[in-house]
Amino acid sequence: MHVGLTGAAGFIGSHVFEPLLERGDSVLGIDNFDPFYAPEEKRANLARASASPRFRLAEVDVADSAALRAALDGHPHQLDACVHLAAKAGVRPSIADPVGYARVNVLGTQVLLGEAQRRGIRRVVFGSSSSVYGNTTAVPFSESAAAVDPVSPYAATKRAGELLCAAHQHLYGGSVLCLRFFTVYGPRQRPDLAIRKFATLMTAGKPIPLFGQGSTERDYTWIDDIVDGVVAALDRSARTLREFEIVNLGGSRATDLRRLVQLLSDALGVRPEIEHLPPQAGDVERTWADIAKAHRLLGYRPAVPIEQGMQKFATWFKTTQWKELELCASW
Repeated sequence: MHVGLTGAAGFIGSHVFEPLLERGDSVLGIDNFDPFYAPEEKRANLARASASPRFRLAEVDVADSAALRAALDGHPHQLDACVHLAAKAGVRPSIADPVGYARVNVLGTQVLLGEAQRRGIRRVVFGSSSSVYGNTTAVPFSESAAAVDPVSPYAATKRAGELLCAAHQHLYGGSVLCLRFFTVYGPRQRPDLAIRKFATLMTAGKPIPLFGQGSTERDYTWIDDIVDGVVAALDRSARTLREFEIVNLGGSRATDLRRLVQLLSDALGVRPEIEHLPPQAGDVERTWADIAKAHRLLGYRPAVPIEQGMQKFATWFKTTQWKELELCASW
């Protein structure tokens, strides 16, 4: 099939295209190479895709309706489905730039949905976030929870994206699945995310910041498990004519920050220096996914526990460590 993939050069997107190309699908990758982190790193993420004749890249800002329309008009194939992962990510940066986050995450999502309706693309998979649950939802987080108390602009924009998807499906039908990702980690992780940033600081002999005494808990989820869920959602959309669903994709296990640091330092073989700092605005206390619905609808079964994932991450990190030390020197 012919798949549109927004955010194709990012951490998750650059993993999603791999199984699609390997099984014979064609992919139109859409990315604007936002300088939130080094665009050259994102371009390197596409090295394998660029070698495939079934991959095309459109350098487009999804919030620019004219540019997106022109890119889709110029593509030689009618798209069968769209996986929408393009977004400005991160809780703390969203507090500093709420307008920018609203533009990309809300307007960009509506622009994409509008083009899907215009072109008769009836299958959409939307990348959402566990941050929508806020601090008032009981754990483990269930999709049936109201999710009406976001504690950051990022969380609010992701919930808004889900609501736009719901309205789109109500009006135009088709299959729309919103996937709530829980703290994804693995190779090609963004440099600002905790695990990679901690690894970079540890190996450079610099202190790592622990906000809130390290008591916050996250449902860390290995990238391959997330990709399995995304592909399963894409395939489900081919079998369902009219459906809107919100589905958690997580590891279904909460790990506190102190435990994470210990696992990471053991995997890297370094002793961390820790700087304790007050809790940060916008952070939630805990995330933990109820994945019963994902198992029922998608056959989703996360296979990589955090202990194994830290070892796998450390193996990848050591192959890129020279880049990390250059990055650390710039902080």
